[in-house]
Amino acid sequence: MDNRRLILLLVFTFSLVMLWDAWQKHNLPPAAPATSAAATAGSATPLPTTSLQAGQVAAPVASASAAPAKAETVTIKTDLYVAEVSSQGGDIVSLELKRYKSTADKESSFHLFEAKHQYLAQSGLIGDGLPSHKTLFSIVPGKRETGTDDKSVQLRLEAPAADGIKVAKVYTFTQGSYLIDVRYEIDNGSQKEIAPHAYYQLQRDIKAPEGESRMVSTFTGPAVYTEQDKYQKVDFGDIEKGKAKFNAKADNGWLAMVQHYFVAAWIPPAGMQREFYMRKVEGAANPAVTAGVIVPVTAAAPGAKTAFAVPLYAGPQIQSTLDHLAKPAAEGGIGATGLPLVVDYGWLTIIAAPIFWCLNAIHALVGNWGWAIVLLTVGIKAIFFPLSAASYKSMAKMRTVTPRLTALKERYGDDRQKLNQEMMKLYQTEKINPLGGCLPILIQIPVFIALYWALLGAVEMRDAPWILWITDLSSADPFYILPVIMVVTMLIQTKLNPTPPDPIQAKVMMAMPFIFGGMFFFFPSGLVLYWVVNNTLSIAQQWQITRMIEGGGKAANDAKA
Repeated sequence: MDNRRLILLLVFTFSLVMLWDAWQKHNLPPAAPATSAAATAGSATPLPTTSLQAGQVAAPVASASAAPAKAETVTIKTDLYVAEVSSQGGDIVSLELKRYKSTADKESSFHLFEAKHQYLAQSGLIGDGLPSHKTLFSIVPGKRETGTDDKSVQLRLEAPAADGIKVAKVYTFTQGSYLIDVRYEIDNGSQKEIAPHAYYQLQRDIKAPEGESRMVSTFTGPAVYTEQDKYQKVDFGDIEKGKAKFNAKADNGWLAMVQHYFVAAWIPPAGMQREFYMRKVEGAANPAVTAGVIVPVTAAAPGAKTAFAVPLYAGPQIQSTLDHLAKPAAEGGIGATGLPLVVDYGWLTIIAAPIFWCLNAIHALVGNWGWAIVLLTVGIKAIFFPLSAASYKSMAKMRTVTPRLTALKERYGDDRQKLNQEMMKLYQTEKINPLGGCLPILIQIPVFIALYWALLGAVEMRDAPWILWITDLSSADPFYILPVIMVVTMLIQTKLNPTPPDPIQAKVMMAMPFIFGGMFFFFPSGLVLYWVVNNTLSIAQQWQITRMIEGGGKAANDAKA
């Protein structure tokens, strides 16, 4: 197989994959109308049970008569977000991220937790008479906003006392941090020792976030990390069918709900036993799932008190922030090993991660993500210059013999074996390797795919401007200027490549820039910018090498004449 056919096969295969993914997304059923978060929390989700302790009695399912209508909501404000917490269960029912704009409406802020997707952060205790996410708490008055003097605020909710046991749920919101501390304080005024379990869960419908590009496939759903099985993404469909596969028990790890650019994760302290669970929410207005983790709470003797806290990270997938949280407590982190893996770099993470590190370093110097992409592309192109040069030299030599190949095809068109023999003889005479143009390209493909995923997964691109009309590198070009330039560059490259002797193949090669480039009309502008710069540099390099090879060939022919 010659280099033209191999390149054509690679491009055509990639195009089919992208078009199939787009078709799948296009045919997804429309989202059902949003329902009340309080109603969902109050009536749809049963309480979890645990098998961490032998003989543990399953907690009874709370009655839907928890009177969600009586629940009130308190608003907490920090410099990064506005959180709304319901008195029913102490659920976080809304989380508005101030520094990120909504995908569909750039005039409003992005909401991570919201009623529209039935997306809630819930927690409770498992045990007779202990409060769950269906219990109606009373809200203790206090400060509701961080400021210059108050770097953090606490929200205290108290559950009705049962059998002398008092339970308080305390949120701590800190300025400059997306990490929310959730602590339970238990005052055992009963006559018996209690050893409850605490559960922390995330509920969400199974719809993808609005505004995501139909041409770009990203993961939305629960994920579990343990040191034994590492990062495990779980498909919504598998949860609905009861076929979800993940490591249910461990003494380490965390649970998260992941979507493009953002994540919410419960991160229990390391070293204690935990049990992960995922299930379909029965009775919900829209199909929804719950994913959570159960951990034991220190036993409290009669008259004693105990407290237990689990942090919740809810915010953007900023690589540096996630790396910091993954560090042990001695180094300022919380021991969330593996948390940076929620940034989806695809199957080439080992290459994409250092590429993004380089991109981030360039951004620190130039202060603009668009120019950082341009400079990174130039740098990668410079590194692969020798390989690209070898590929273009091979293509240039193929251009010089294209008329002779056409003549051979006309002469031996009916004798395929003889045609191949004469073509190989011609290649040997002219010292041309038919695969010389393909092998260097194949070596570079993993790097370019990794760069593609690095740009696609970086939340830093979201709402990041470049120049003039490009105000968001994560969104499609509003005027389609970059995609048009992309198609033009692909046409120029096609003209610079040797013309296939087969007329049908030649027509397909001419149509490919329109087919393949047309998909870029829906791609994030940051990705299109990368391809435009890469193609432009390739054209310059290929044109120069082709001019040198063809000029040298002409001089040699003149000398022979």
